Amino acid sequence: MFPTHRPRRLRTSPQLRRMVRENALTTSDLIYPLFAVPGEAIAKEVKSMPGVYQLSVDKIVEEAKEVYDLGIPSIILFGIPTDKDADATGAWHDCGIVQKAATAVKEAVPDLVVIADTCLCEYTNHGHCGYLEVGDLSGRVLNDPTLELLKKTAVSQAKAGADIIAPSGMMDGFVVAIRSALDEAGYQDTPILSYAAKYASAYYGPFRDAAESTPQFGDRRTYQMDPGNAREAIKEIELDIAEGADMLMVKPALAYMDVIYRVKEATNLPVAAYNVSGEYSMVKAAALNGWIDEERVVMETLTGFKRAGADLILTYHAKDAARWLKDS
Repeated sequence: MFPTHRPRRLRTSPQLRRMVRENALTTSDLIYPLFAVPGEAIAKEVKSMPGVYQLSVDKIVEEAKEVYDLGIPSIILFGIPTDKDADATGAWHDCGIVQKAATAVKEAVPDLVVIADTCLCEYTNHGHCGYLEVGDLSGRVLNDPTLELLKKTAVSQAKAGADIIAPSGMMDGFVVAIRSALDEAGYQDTPILSYAAKYASAYYGPFRDAAESTPQFGDRRTYQMDPGNAREAIKEIELDIAEGADMLMVKPALAYMDVIYRVKEATNLPVAAYNVSGEYSMVKAAALNGWIDEERVVMETLTGFKRAGADLILTYHAKDAARWLKDS
């Protein structure tokens, strides 16, 4: 008679559990999102995202120093301009808010990796991610004219010091357009982190409060992916790889772990998962009501993204997670 196999033998102590753990979260996996606004000494909390703030550039620099001291290697910058227009001027202007924040952070914390979100919705007066047909209230973005704005935006962000360009508008051909523009401008070594599989999700609500980017009409379903589709994500990432993407992102993360897994299986490129605002706010709300153990839920969720195949995790929990990892 063969001895009975008892898996529980390897669970009897914390030391054994750590030794045989298949996936482990580290601070090097984390990317912290920050929202930059004009002005000085501004730290305005986002009501729907407890602990998350709109920050002026001086406060962004303070936050960047704290992030770096916690061992988190990277931030991603989003901008909220003073003025918005149909040409998304604030996105690509050399004095745009993300450009100012990127320059200031790189001067203060040179070794921190600065990612620039390369999209237009925060900067257009209608809240969509590019040019619209005059009089069209459906939210149908004109693809090719929008690519020209994205090219200008990417180059201006790289010029300002951004280490990584992260286009998120889900325009067809945006990776190759941005790659060509960066190369022509002398930024051949600036990598592109493509929001390759970005879904038209209900989980983005609190972000739109933070970034002040809610569409004034229509929605983004004509360019962001349908939540029911998984095979389409593979088609999207294959196109982005062929166009020169260096890293790939799946957004959101929590309801799309199957997509993270499929993307990871389909490529050798680094895969990022965006633990988005709605996922964050649900945890914070439940924790504030005493319904869950925030630390355990956050760490289990982030580890789940790793298990699904994410190499990098963009999360508003990053600072807390770094502290908990340090104490564990």
